[in-house]
Amino acid sequence: MAAVSLGIFCLITSELLPIGLLTPVGAALGVSDGTAGLMVTVPGLVAGFCAPLVTVGAARTDRRHVLCALTALMAAANLAAAFAPDFTVVLAARLLVGISVGGFWAIAGGLAARLVPAHHVGRATALIFGGVPTASVLGVPAGTLLGELGGWRTAFGAVGVLGALTAAALLLLLPPLPPSGPVTFRELPALLRRNRGVRAGVVVTFLVVTGQFAAYTFVRPVLRDVSGVGSGQVSTLLLGYGLAGVAGNFLAGPREARRTLLAVSATLTAVLALIAVVPGAAAGTVLLLVWGLFYGGVSVSLQRWMLQAAPRAAEAASSLMVAMFNFAIAAGALAGGLAVDGVSVPAAPLTGAALMLAAAVTVAVTSRTARRERDRDPSGGVPDHRPAGSAPSAAPAPSASPVADPTPEQKGWIGRNGHPA
Repeated sequence: MAAVSLGIFCLITSELLPIGLLTPVGAALGVSDGTAGLMVTVPGLVAGFCAPLVTVGAARTDRRHVLCALTALMAAANLAAAFAPDFTVVLAARLLVGISVGGFWAIAGGLAARLVPAHHVGRATALIFGGVPTASVLGVPAGTLLGELGGWRTAFGAVGVLGALTAAALLLLLPPLPPSGPVTFRELPALLRRNRGVRAGVVVTFLVVTGQFAAYTFVRPVLRDVSGVGSGQVSTLLLGYGLAGVAGNFLAGPREARRTLLAVSATLTAVLALIAVVPGAAAGTVLLLVWGLFYGGVSVSLQRWMLQAAPRAAEAASSLMVAMFNFAIAAGALAGGLAVDGVSVPAAPLTGAALMLAAAVTVAVTSRTARRERDRDPSGGVPDHRPAGSAPSAAPAPSASPVADPTPEQKGWIGRNGHPA
């Protein structure tokens, strides 16, 4: 389990590494901050497409071999970027990173039930997906610090070496994992069509993550131009952001997903708007720490939302969330880059604030709709009391598709402790 979590940490760190190195990479290779943001946009787009493609395409391949191959591909891509002579080669390497990220994350999400006893599945799933927020909030600051000490090429090279070691660990530590119950392409649109909770979760994922990365991709220029933070202090501040994010992840873990995401999106609307206009290093530092604390709970809350909305189609739901999460990273980096190049640096966090506001409205409206439906039908069927990510106690009757005859939880929402909301 630790090797799988480390794999996710390496891959997500690799995907987001350019965020802390945007300015030095752009300066060294002669491109603007907005253009350098393509280093985040390209792998995000590719990962979004590859999450379902790799899940379906590797249907007959041992999962251990797939995970090792994807991790090795990521390692090679980062080493190529470390020695790249120009920005075009860097972008080509980033494309390979996107393939690795999308496929690994989507497949790893369903492994907990196969690696540990049933009573440990919930904690094992949390451990696997803990690599996502940890990479988001610690991998980037660590990479930024390494880049400041040894140059941006050193940072890319270090991630490449760590990826190679992780691939070896996966090969040695994971047992054979032959495929079981593979996802098919037709199941994905069927799940979106029939499951209201999954549809809403995908929309909220897009809005929150796009808003985050429209702002966070350009956090270094924002701290420099608005807050007046010196370049030597950025890595320290991002480390504080990371520690706050880890705390936010643990605080959000046991809480109800929709309420948590409503609080997160509403708070970040205000934080991103303020960090765009309030000058001063002290104000920038406080706002950055609050930003990290609240965003740290996003990944675990989105994952719980999807698993609770479709507990009997968890792999398909996870694949959809991973795809949209990565599309949103790309969309956010692109939107922020257009805002920076077309307007100004503060326009990036302001764009993020607008998207966070849209996310807060979406969560509030869908929650109200779910409550009205519950009031009209108090019985709502028999809820599923299993913890998110745990194996079912009995297999459902076979059908043409896992979503052909939707269960009560697939028809709508699951709230706190697995009860219909």
